[in-house]
Amino acid sequence: MYDSGENTLLIVDDEEINRAILANLFESEYKIIQAEDGQAGLEAIQTYGEELSAILLDVVMPRLSGMELLRQLSRQGLTTRVPIFLITADVGGATMQEAYGLGVMDVIFKPVVPYVVQRRVNSVVELFCARRRLGAEVERQRDQLLFQTQQLAEMGMGMVEALSTAIEFRSDESGEHVRRIHDITCHLLRTTPLGEGLPDDQISLIGVGAITHDVGKISIPDAVLNKRGRLTPEEYELMKTHTIKGAELLSKIPQMREHSAYHYAYDIALHHHERWDGGGYPHHLVGNETPIWTQIVALADVYDALVSKRCYKDALAADVALEMIRTGQCGVFNPDLLACFQQAEPYLRSFYRTAKGA
Repeated sequence: MYDSGENTLLIVDDEEINRAILANLFESEYKIIQAEDGQAGLEAIQTYGEELSAILLDVVMPRLSGMELLRQLSRQGLTTRVPIFLITADVGGATMQEAYGLGVMDVIFKPVVPYVVQRRVNSVVELFCARRRLGAEVERQRDQLLFQTQQLAEMGMGMVEALSTAIEFRSDESGEHVRRIHDITCHLLRTTPLGEGLPDDQISLIGVGAITHDVGKISIPDAVLNKRGRLTPEEYELMKTHTIKGAELLSKIPQMREHSAYHYAYDIALHHHERWDGGGYPHHLVGNETPIWTQIVALADVYDALVSKRCYKDALAADVALEMIRTGQCGVFNPDLLACFQQAEPYLRSFYRTAKGA
């Protein structure tokens, strides 16, 4: 028995007797649709579309011939989705050559031999069905593989985010620091000329990278990380190594290396303490040798450190912090970055009001 949703056979022939013979051959296996000429066949195809399992197409017909219809179907790409059989009494080589070139699966000559027609049509229909099933399965497996890959990448990224937050708690901070650095970075890239030309998905990846900026602090001993007094020169040199250690750590996480944010995360972890005049560390990069997104994270990190309470200091007022940054007391920053930051800073204060009220 046929399934009207999947097994529909269209017979296009201007001779009623020919349609009747072919319909009789296939009516036990397919739902039969008949069209008396090429134009009616085109209308039937437009109506039934993807329901069609096969099309049996006569060549010589009024209004629209079989070859003219075939040319239209070939241009639409239908011949790659639905098997078309040309039924013809014309044994001319030119017709056959063009028909096969247009994508016909087979040419059947009149008068038809019933068991031959049945076998040839059913075999090809089964082949197309198997190909569709295989294509659907391949598509399903591909989607599943992509989903699994995404899950692994997200799992790896989630681990890094959790690690970054855990490090903030370890250093006696609220854990909101990494989230604020993310939010400040993305805000400046999305709302100021600093992010001009960057698509939103790239800014999102940079934001992910910003979260991992201090991941290297996991390598710093508690006695140094949480020291309440001023660091000794030796301790300060040890603290500075968290940039290199952070980049090394990220590079050793396979899921991180495969993540689209890895390039940004690696550079931010390594260079977020560089300064515009080369006075930063670890590589003393000058000017735009440091990417703009890493420069933004560097400034956001300084601002957040100034206006937040830490184990070694009380929180400063936002106006005081802004003045310290503007006058270079925390290192020299890109003048364009400073201008954009000063303009955005009144809004950035809302991130801290939200955090305190949460």
